[in-house]
Amino acid sequence: MRFFPALISSSLIALSFAASAQQQEPSATQKRVADALKMEYRTEAERARDANRDPVNALEFMGLKEGMTVVEFFPAGQAWYTKIVAPVLGEKGELWLIDSERTFDSWGDLLQNPVFENTNKVVVEAGYNRQEGRYEVGEINLPVKDADLFMNIREYHNFNPADKARLNKTAFDALKPGGRYVIIDHSRRHNQPESRLLGRREDPVQVILEVQDAGFELEKASDMFFRESDALNLEVGHESVAGQTDRFFLVFKKPE
Repeated sequence: MRFFPALISSSLIALSFAASAQQQEPSATQKRVADALKMEYRTEAERARDANRDPVNALEFMGLKEGMTVVEFFPAGQAWYTKIVAPVLGEKGELWLIDSERTFDSWGDLLQNPVFENTNKVVVEAGYNRQEGRYEVGEINLPVKDADLFMNIREYHNFNPADKARLNKTAFDALKPGGRYVIIDHSRRHNQPESRLLGRREDPVQVILEVQDAGFELEKASDMFFRESDALNLEVGHESVAGQTDRFFLVFKKPE
């Protein structure tokens, strides 16, 4: 099994990072993220999620830096990460957003803000298959081959195996050698069969295997979104776990 050594070493990396973060001054990225959290276009509902999502440390762990080229898959209606990542990247960076025209229209004039001059839309067809309980995404024509980072946040669970494989290939083709592919999603117990109740949860071991099959290497993982109170047996929108689900946080690398 290829993933176990990487998981062990990645756990040590995560613990080491957490310890060093308490001793060191905030990094340049952490300072830029903290500034981005103060942007006037962020709503109170978005700010209320900051403590749970911990963007200052999460984006640092991903390796985000000013001036990078970043792809975000399905930022969705709230554009929660988009509103933070764009100002962190700055004028020399590029942010490419993959989503439907309906999503982009729902943002109103958000992208007219000068902060988003570094931001590009990649419009795709997106629909919902009620029989499968899955979203379907059309052809993705992403004109990027040298991205530093590809973000797939709480969206991996939304697709069937064929679309997951296609998405993983899209990420691999978009990244430069050494580029990182980040997946965060709601946890399902390993080897537990998928069901409608648990349809928005993923088995992290299965995700690792699927992404490795696309050519990636698991670089590291973090337990910063571990939630002991989540027994992994409820739909993620259930009132007792909504906004506080246990989530895995995986960072893969395209081989150099």
